[in-house]
Amino acid sequence: MPPTYTKIAQLKSPDALRERLTELGLDLPVDDTILTAAQSSPLAAPVRMGPHTIGNRWCIHPMEGWDAHPDGSPSDLTLRRWERIGRSGAKLVWGGEAAAVQPDGRANPRQTLATPDNRAGLEQLITRLRQAHRARFGTTDDLVVGLQLTHSGRFACPEPAQRQPLIAAHHPLLDAKFGIEPDDESVVVSDAELEQLFDRYVTSAGVAREVGFQFVDIKACHGYLLHELLGARRRPGPYGGDFAGRTRALKTIIERVRHTYPDLTIGVRLSAFDTVPYRPGADCGEPVPHAQHLPYEFGFGIDASNPLQYDLREPIRLLRELHAWGVAAVNITCGSPYYCPHIQRPALFPPSDGYQPPEDPLVGVCRLIQAARECHAAVPELLCIGTGYTYLQDYLPHVAQAVVRDHWIDVVGMGRMLLAYPELPSDCLERGSLQRKRICRTFSDCTTAPRHGLVSGCYPLDDFYKTRPDADVLKENKQRMTNDG
Repeated sequence: MPPTYTKIAQLKSPDALRERLTELGLDLPVDDTILTAAQSSPLAAPVRMGPHTIGNRWCIHPMEGWDAHPDGSPSDLTLRRWERIGRSGAKLVWGGEAAAVQPDGRANPRQTLATPDNRAGLEQLITRLRQAHRARFGTTDDLVVGLQLTHSGRFACPEPAQRQPLIAAHHPLLDAKFGIEPDDESVVVSDAELEQLFDRYVTSAGVAREVGFQFVDIKACHGYLLHELLGARRRPGPYGGDFAGRTRALKTIIERVRHTYPDLTIGVRLSAFDTVPYRPGADCGEPVPHAQHLPYEFGFGIDASNPLQYDLREPIRLLRELHAWGVAAVNITCGSPYYCPHIQRPALFPPSDGYQPPEDPLVGVCRLIQAARECHAAVPELLCIGTGYTYLQDYLPHVAQAVVRDHWIDVVGMGRMLLAYPELPSDCLERGSLQRKRICRTFSDCTTAPRHGLVSGCYPLDDFYKTRPDADVLKENKQRMTNDG
């Protein structure tokens, strides 16, 4: 039988959460009450990001909806999500959503594009978000909005159900998991292709700047191309091998964007650590056998002698260099939802392509928060945004304000929670309370839906998605998987 874990909804008070954390041997501060801005909540304090003033310590992470038009322009569903981001009350919007720098770099055929051909679409997105924010809060003077620039690399899927991987280097475990032949060099990005890709990042950054984004995020996380390059020890040539080589592509893009657009602020969303791929086991997820690959030469931020543990020496070195290169902020995440979702996105209910969690999801939450704390302590001059808070559910703000007060992190990010309950930041700062029925319970339908070709959304809690035809299709697919299982 799969292991059972205490649900957050069963914990009726902050004291109960503290007791559960103690039972698990976890260290996480938890405030007793949610403070409003009038009560001097730590989350209400402004903070600087380069030349910009962010009005509070709430951030919205990139949330792809798999719902742009095939040409990368926003659909009504995309615009609805951006409007909800604008009304959330968060004053930092980290990337809005991942936007591919070229069509074949999309993770799905409905991903937004950050290309000159979609200039009008990107302008529509940021205009709609700012209008919604101004209508709700009266001003956008302290709202900072960026666009996340990406190439999906190993997980590129620009056509329906047709992956077109472009990998940094062969990885024996990931190649086997995702059906890549270990001797197929045609899927390995060449140095010349990388250098052409640098041009695409610069062009996309220019488009973002032209339409009014205040910063761009050079995405280096979640198993996508720039993240995979950071761990490409077995890649020959200038963009692999040693630390200098593995970070050269990211550094080159940053330097070129800064040189071309010196007034455009730059951030990096970084998977600060990784792990080996996981697979479904008899009762729960289990790591893919990897003893024959020790010392482990794959991934970034991994302990080579025990790749189930992280090693932040190289990530911290990179953060120091990011600061020296002029990066204004870093958003700390980890792993990849494609092969270790319980690490990257702790949840009690897995997505359809996942597995039952092998640990209490609170362990994953604390691992990610603690890793970000270590990164922030090592490079305190770099604005640091934290990830992994949604599973805390009712107690997300209790922990968020505590970790900001205690200087574990500068800004707290919110991802999946946005889909269910976008007004959580404003409810905290204005009312000091939450609408309990709207809190995300990590059912993972927002991930399961796109795995079956449907748009992403909160089907359990958002009435808008509950009534869509996709909701019935999703229910049928989940029932079929249950019966097949």
